[in-house]
Amino acid sequence: MPRLFGQDWSRMDLARRVGRLSQIAGVRLVTLADGAERGVRVLEFRTGTGLAFDVLLDRAFDLGRCDWRGTPLAWEGPVGVRGPWYAEPQGLGFLRTFGGGLLTTGGLDHTLFPTEDSAQGYAYPPKATEHYPLHGRVSSLPARLLGYGERWEGDVCVLYAEGEVTQATALGEHLVLRRRIEARVGESRLFIHDEVHNAGFHPTPHMFLYHVNVGFPVVDEGAEIVLPAAEVQPVGDVPRQGWTHLEAPQSGMQERVYEYVPLAEEGGLVPVGIVNRVRGVGFYQVYSRAQLPFPFVWRMLGEGDYVVALEPSTNRVAGRHDARERGELIHLAPGERRTYDLELGALGGAVELDAFRARVEALRPTLEEA
Repeated sequence: MPRLFGQDWSRMDLARRVGRLSQIAGVRLVTLADGAERGVRVLEFRTGTGLAFDVLLDRAFDLGRCDWRGTPLAWEGPVGVRGPWYAEPQGLGFLRTFGGGLLTTGGLDHTLFPTEDSAQGYAYPPKATEHYPLHGRVSSLPARLLGYGERWEGDVCVLYAEGEVTQATALGEHLVLRRRIEARVGESRLFIHDEVHNAGFHPTPHMFLYHVNVGFPVVDEGAEIVLPAAEVQPVGDVPRQGWTHLEAPQSGMQERVYEYVPLAEEGGLVPVGIVNRVRGVGFYQVYSRAQLPFPFVWRMLGEGDYVVALEPSTNRVAGRHDARERGELIHLAPGERRTYDLELGALGGAVELDAFRARVEALRPTLEEA
């Protein structure tokens, strides 16, 4: 039963009190109408608990704005929601379209830093190499909307949306991302189920990551990153000591990235979060270690660019060529499919913050830096 306004409600109890479910929860399709976001289709979700989030249909079915009881959870950068028709897909052009909210997907054939690599998978001999931009191309592709709405399963009401994103070229890759997003009325969490399908007839490289972007006021001075790590390694010449503790925005700050070896619960799930006891609010994600074995954390605590990204990934930060040398670069055979699952949610109040920390501590007795 949905738990709303301090008590549990059956479907009939709610039906007797509201003419439409949309009075308290639901999914609504709208189109943004101004500036660089003009024309972007958005599905607005409300679960009735104060959790509200946007699904950006024309940005790979990614997640934009996300609030919980009036408190923003997602980072929104100066770029905002930009239509794919303004994309700059080459090199670091990703940064010209990055900044629309809670989730940006990396993939489908490349993630991490831009590079050149063999075009061996192409059925076009004159093309010797392919350029792969930062975090690939998928986040700049619009989705085809397959369905959305509300579905009752007994006294449980599921809000859902499903879409399909195709990354393809003539004589080259033909990859399809099919994404389903669900949230239950009465809960402050959502679930993403992704399936990546090689719909073509050539073996195709595959890389994938979830760029989950958390912002102020969850990210603020005194907040803490909480995760179960057997080992943590900073990327480059940056300090490791105290890396889980967040500071106020700093002038001239540059990004810092930390890779970690995750410890998983029984069943292979990894819980990761940011807790802010000063403000009594937090955010968490849960992913599968088997699906996404190489997670990392991106800290960008500069002025204006003030964000922490929790990034479970199929590949290490060193990127494509390193993955190939290690034998870790995935190749999808014609017709092959890979699935990925992600849970995202809000934490509110000391009880929930302490319970989540205890969940992580159950995997590791101490949260000192590994």
